[in-house]
Amino acid sequence: MSTAVDPARHHERLLIIDFGSQVTQLIARRLRELNVYCEIHPFQNVTDAFLDDFAPKAVIFSGGPASVIDDGSPRPPQKVFDLGVPILGICYGQQVMMHMLGGEVLRGEGTAEFGRAYVEPAEKRIDLLNGWFLDGREQVWMSHGDHVSRIAPGFEVIATSPGAPFAITADLERNYFAVQFHPEVHHTPNGKTLYENFVRLAGFKGDWTMAAYRDEAIRLIREQVGDAQVICGLSGGVDSSVAAVLIHEAIGDQLTCVFVDHGLLRQNEAEEVVGMFRDHYNIPLIHADESELFLGALEGVSDPETKRKTIGKLFIDVFQKYADQIEGAEFLAQGTLYPDVIESVSFSGGPSVTIKSHHNVGGLPEKMGLKLVEPLRELFKDEVRALGHELGLPASFIGRHPFPGPGLAIRCPGEITREKLEILRKADAVYIDQIRKHGLYDEIWQAFVAILPVRTVGVMGDGRTYDYACALRAVTSVDGMTADYYPFSHEFLGETATRIINEVKGINRVTYDITSKPPGTIEWE
Repeated sequence: MSTAVDPARHHERLLIIDFGSQVTQLIARRLRELNVYCEIHPFQNVTDAFLDDFAPKAVIFSGGPASVIDDGSPRPPQKVFDLGVPILGICYGQQVMMHMLGGEVLRGEGTAEFGRAYVEPAEKRIDLLNGWFLDGREQVWMSHGDHVSRIAPGFEVIATSPGAPFAITADLERNYFAVQFHPEVHHTPNGKTLYENFVRLAGFKGDWTMAAYRDEAIRLIREQVGDAQVICGLSGGVDSSVAAVLIHEAIGDQLTCVFVDHGLLRQNEAEEVVGMFRDHYNIPLIHADESELFLGALEGVSDPETKRKTIGKLFIDVFQKYADQIEGAEFLAQGTLYPDVIESVSFSGGPSVTIKSHHNVGGLPEKMGLKLVEPLRELFKDEVRALGHELGLPASFIGRHPFPGPGLAIRCPGEITREKLEILRKADAVYIDQIRKHGLYDEIWQAFVAILPVRTVGVMGDGRTYDYACALRAVTSVDGMTADYYPFSHEFLGETATRIINEVKGINRVTYDITSKPPGTIEWE
């Protein structure tokens, strides 16, 4: 049913063959930062026919958890070595290159390395490592059990580490390069330079810009949609908002946005969204205020996954009710991003594990007989923000912290009540106001208040109180793959707690959560 917009077809393309590494996305992000368009595809999908169609200008083999020694371990097609393009192998990618090209890989036997390591240069210097070894050695991040014991014919040793005598190898005649470490991670500080050198020697011009993407996407949206009507599920978040403005720029009033207000939004959020899109951008917008329906269905529900599924099902029903009122609608627009696309493809070919329900408006296209318009499906989050700037969206809006589809339902553990939601909205507004006043908003990836499912005894003035406790959460993230708590000062926390207790009736205790979690669990539930 999907006929997604693909402006990337007109750019030089680099192929990343994924062997199951947890940080493969980071490779793509590093390359996109260099204005190089790339795509990640699991090894089992990369066939000879695929390579002919994709026609990569260069190829990168990712890391992975398998052992190349084992029968049935992942392999790229042999044809990839016949393309005549530069190849860079990373960790498992290095080992599979050596194994397939005539080298040898052995089990660990004391040479396994996990974590920080240092590589030192051999005598030969190569262009891939321009800017490396200026201080004699480079810090890298290792994660390997097996090791290369004999390099393939044509390769030379370029650098070594205590646990990897072939830490960097190269076949300069064929432009094949292989490293045992992960240059894409934050803990290899000079890794971006290595990628920059690789794409330069591969001849990439760096033509992947948001200005070019915008122009091509607009042209392709017009080509795809023609004279048909498009409906867009607008959440008010960055992704759906950028998609809506981009599509409106392409087809004008052929687009109608449906904003489903489920009563679980932040303070004044519905008014802000409606004001910006209907009044400022003059985009046809249906404001579907169905808060009573959603809150009624959630009454007495405590289980977080049940909450999500209830909200997701109602969202589909409500969206369909209003979308049916739009005559001639043939397309559904969604703010699907590239991480959504690649995370839905299992490396092993099996079913993906469900971490959270309610992503976009699953099931709607098939149910409504609509084709999809997904103009952001080639982009990472930071690229969507850059595109939003290109489209003229306000910086304050583009830089907003991520907000979940189920809204405050998952920041309200336990049973949801109107009273708790009102308390939560006010407390969250004070917290975010504090963060903005202290100039910290852009340093933080996501911050929010959660109202805890407990009441505590407190004393305010000469009176006894029995009110809710709330938790403050704020995390930082370099790349969206991992997160760490933000180190607020005691002065900030004390000032913020005092404001919340004084200004928000119903809260008498404030805590700060300093756990560090991966992004899949950044939200409270």
